[in-house]
Amino acid sequence: MAVARNSSRQRSPVTVGAFLSAGRDRLGLELIAGEAGLGRIIAEPMVHRPGLALSGFYGHFAQKRIQVLGMAEHAYLNSLPEDLRVQRINELFSLKIPCMVFSRNKRVFPEVMLVAERNNISVLRTGMVTRHFIQTATFVLEDLHAPSCKAYGTMMEVAGVGVFIEGDPGMGKSETALGLIKRGHALVADDLTLLRRDSNGNLMGSAMSVTKYYMEIRGIGIIHVPSVFGVSSVRGEKQVDMVITLKRQGEADAELDRTGMEELRREFLGVSVPQLVIPVAPGRDLVNLVETAAQEFKLRLSGFVAVRELDSRIRQHHAG
Repeated sequence: MAVARNSSRQRSPVTVGAFLSAGRDRLGLELIAGEAGLGRIIAEPMVHRPGLALSGFYGHFAQKRIQVLGMAEHAYLNSLPEDLRVQRINELFSLKIPCMVFSRNKRVFPEVMLVAERNNISVLRTGMVTRHFIQTATFVLEDLHAPSCKAYGTMMEVAGVGVFIEGDPGMGKSETALGLIKRGHALVADDLTLLRRDSNGNLMGSAMSVTKYYMEIRGIGIIHVPSVFGVSSVRGEKQVDMVITLKRQGEADAELDRTGMEELRREFLGVSVPQLVIPVAPGRDLVNLVETAAQEFKLRLSGFVAVRELDSRIRQHHAG
């Protein structure tokens, strides 16, 4: 088994500002106070309801997590005398929490905004129901904390299979992707793909936000794929199921396995993915080859491996 490695990196520490940017649309977040606190680090990718901390008990308090105040917490603070409420808020913010989020579009107490500004801690608000916010925010935080890297190559969904196509410039990656799109398959990212390892250990591919759904085709220029081929021609993110490496005919000879018995693998972010090396030469139909490779991959998942079946038949023939 041959394994090709790729350099990877861990993401930089996730800040409150990054969380706000990532969740502005998905979570409906808005900044209410404490803009100076957007640079604070969210050390643990989880959301916490302060609960007992609002009553003055801080045993086992998860101060490294985002603190969310839902209907119950808001009602409790509202029931306190103003001087006691200020005391509780001061105590909570003195623990240097990353930020505080008010759910259900609840009114933010003026004293919270004052304490937040004084301690440089951001206060955010969302219209989401608390439990829905916690669930969705956890996914957002996991994405932000996930190890990631950028890889030069084109990511496609071909017959439901996530295919990452890599190769030197001029090998025809984008043209191959264009042909696949015209056959009804979908583009995820062109030229530069953002790879991340999710919490389940799967390798996920997506486009950089600035180039999402755009392709560069030599001789034509830049095209916006969904505008030309419709919204079904693109995907936001897809698991990388296999890597197809395009190499010039001579360069690929050393790695070429005519039978398919040898299993090559490509590694990104510690995740090993099946790899297929396809020689590129004049007259070769790369679109057809990549499509066939994806369909063969699906067939192998069902347990049918053509080369093993043929080998078994040949052995039986000789034995007979």
